[in-house]
Amino acid sequence: MSKPLLTISSKNYSSWSLRGWLICRMAGLDFEEKQLSSDDPDTRAELLLLSPSFLVPCLTHGSIKVWDTLAIAEYLYEVIPHCGLLPKDISARTHCRAISGEMHSGFANLRSALPMNLKADYPNFKIWAGAQADIDRVVAIWRECLKKYDGPYLFGDKPTLADAMYAPVCTRFLTYHVKLDRICADYCDTIFNLPDMLEWVESAKAEPEAVEELEAEF
Repeated sequence: MSKPLLTISSKNYSSWSLRGWLICRMAGLDFEEKQLSSDDPDTRAELLLLSPSFLVPCLTHGSIKVWDTLAIAEYLYEVIPHCGLLPKDISARTHCRAISGEMHSGFANLRSALPMNLKADYPNFKIWAGAQADIDRVVAIWRECLKKYDGPYLFGDKPTLADAMYAPVCTRFLTYHVKLDRICADYCDTIFNLPDMLEWVESAKAEPEAVEELEAEF
């Protein structure tokens, strides 16, 4: 069987690509990556949240193709059951799935108002009420998990699916200077210091392409 292939889009803008890529790395999957150009109409629509369905990241593993982030995680958990993507304890594992699913299907205001852009910096960004409600919910999830499972990651001493799902939120909080308490700020630092995260950010900042609609002055 050929090496698995993960298709992604922009490393600077695509939060879903980051999630899928981190999931594959956390699972210990040896894979190749293929990056689509942001000039592609479908890719551009996806980055601008105008696409009805997200087609990247997409994992191709032999004859199997999986193009949904949570589906990729569940597939890898099946084929590499001891990869650590989900906690061993059934209660924690269920909790992990629940908050990962909440990120997967919710937080629309946060996504649209604070798009991921690792090369940008907006120190005076004004957060409107709808986005603030999403931020408050994310912070509540983080506080609960970090207190319950003793950190430094959401479910203990090793990163899991949940950390991959919330990693792009950490980048948004940095880009738009969202004020956080110490426990949440420390969690963001922990995510940013993951070797895989450092590698992704370095690649993102080296990308030559820009999506003008996501580079508007705020």
